[in-house]
Order: sequence, then C-alpha cells, then structure tokens
Amino acid sequence: MEPDFWHRRWKKNEIGFHENEGNTLLKSYFDQWQLPENGRVFVPLCGKTKDIGWFLAKGFSVVAIELNESAVKALFKDLGVEPHIESHGSLSKYSVANLIVYVGDFFALSAEDVGSIDGVFDRGALVALPEPLRNRYSEHLRTITHACKQFVVTYDYDQSLFAGPPFSVPSETVHEVYQQYFNITQLYRGKVAGGFRGQDEVFESVYLLSDTSS
Repeated sequence: MEPDFWHRRWKKNEIGFHENEGNTLLKSYFDQWQLPENGRVFVPLCGKTKDIGWFLAKGFSVVAIELNESAVKALFKDLGVEPHIESHGSLSKYSVANLIVYVGDFFALSAEDVGSIDGVFDRGALVALPEPLRNRYSEHLRTITHACKQFVVTYDYDQSLFAGPPFSVPSETVHEVYQQYFNITQLYRGKVAGGFRGQDEVFESVYLLSDTSS
C-alpha cells in the first residue's frame, strides 16, 4: 500500500483498527510469550496503540516504528510525556526513557536502529499489508530483529466480502510466510464479537513464533 493511503486514513480518522483499551488477547496470552522480566519489545507499524503504554507499565522497554507522524504525536500525548525528537537518516526518532518510536518507512529501519530485543509484538502490521508485501515485510522483520520470537495477532474472514485493511490472514498464510524460519503455535482463534463492516463471520487468532532451534 502506498504511504498516502495511510496518511489519508489517519487524517480522516479512519482508524477502526485502533483499540481504545489495548489488545485484550495480548493481556490474556502474554504469559505464554515468556519474555524476560524488564525485557525489550519491538512493535512494527504501531500507530498510537495503547499496548505500548501497557508494556511500559509492566516494566518493559519498547522500540517501535510508525509511518504517520500524527499517530506518533498522539501516542506520546496519550502517554503524557514530551519526547526528544531528532532526524535519523530518512527517519525521525521520538524518544523518552524506555521508549523509542521511529517515524517513516518500515523498510528503511535497520537492525542497528532496532537494537537488541526480546520479542516482536505484531498486532496490526501483517494484517495491514496486502499479499504482495507480506513476504517482503516478514523477511525484513526477521532480519532486523534477528529472528526474535513473535506474538502475532491476525484476522481471518471471507476476503471477497470487503477489501482490507485489515486484510484476512488465515492460518495457512501465517504458515506460508513464516514456517521456513519459525515454529508456529496457534494459541487462540475465536469470533470477533459483532464482527466489523457489517460482517459477522470475522475471526481473530493469536500465534507464537519461536526460532526453530528453540
């Protein structure tokens, strides 16, 4: 998807993917992720997610990236902190204690930018991308995070009923994209209460991705 698409969505406040109370599945299945105490989490395509504040409150450090700057400003405003802002190559870098958020193209982010992390939280990234971009995304994510274990939340539904995002990413797609490099465990699949966009048959799933050597 072109950057202008997302900028228009944020400008029009068309952000139905944003969860005002954070992700309930993260809270329900977090312990099974088995992150180290006071670890460091990477959140790709983070928007202004409440989950970052949740991680910080639990003592974790967070590094994230988001294309839209207004979303990042809203994130820091919601946290009630004033970030230090600096240019970082083609990206901008917003930072406070225990939190770094880059603004710009995910594919411009390097392993050095991300640094050492203990887990990747993907609640809105894979489902935000159309099929042609998923392999490129997953490969870049694996490279910059050194194949770190992931907590992935997806939706699946009849894609012919309406266009994404969020796109339908069924279990078969998760395995197609990741099984070469990760062990994949599906922790949950359940119907989304009320569905969305007038469709009731929408399901949400949680996957843990761990290194095949683990």
